[in-house]
Amino acid sequence: MESTITILIYIHVCFGGLGLITGVGSIIVKKGSALHKKMGKLFSIGMLTSSLISLPISWMPNHKNLFLFLIGIFTIYLVLAGYRALLFKTKVKANLKDQFISGSMLLASLIMIALGLYGAFNGLWSSSILYLVCGSFGLLLTIQDFKFYNTPKPSKNAWLIIHLGKMNGALIASITAFLVAGLGLVHIITWILPSVLGTFYIIYWKIKISH
Repeated sequence: MESTITILIYIHVCFGGLGLITGVGSIIVKKGSALHKKMGKLFSIGMLTSSLISLPISWMPNHKNLFLFLIGIFTIYLVLAGYRALLFKTKVKANLKDQFISGSMLLASLIMIALGLYGAFNGLWSSSILYLVCGSFGLLLTIQDFKFYNTPKPSKNAWLIIHLGKMNGALIASITAFLVAGLGLVHIITWILPSVLGTFYIIYWKIKISH
């Protein structure tokens, strides 16, 4: 069993590294260019594969971690929703796949918030903050999703704003995983700081695209 877990972890790390490198690269190169699109595809493959593998790992003996399981779901949601946002450039209405992706994240967000509140009432502040921050962020994103799905005529670049926001959110998750798991910087600041800085970056692009 342990050898199987080790192999899965190595595969998880390799694809996570692919996602991190191509994710940073996609930010550096010109948006919309052929190179940006290629890096974006590799980023999606890397992050999806790494996150999917992390789900069973987080339930295996000596590696059980509910928070990492939920973060894996969060990352999968960000990549899938970010990729499918591109389809709304020509697609008019959301379909069942879009609803399912956002609905699954909505449920995961409510679970994280519930766990955070439970921990807060029991004095487990360090883990509670992480659950509450991630859960609230996920809840906000999914509410925005359903609002977008039910808007008859969204703004011209709404799909692009969603795409950039979700993909950059997935990159934030990749950077956080590298700092915490790769470099061993296990601290609440390490968990939250990339999200704070990344949010400012997302807001910058949202304002730029909106004008």
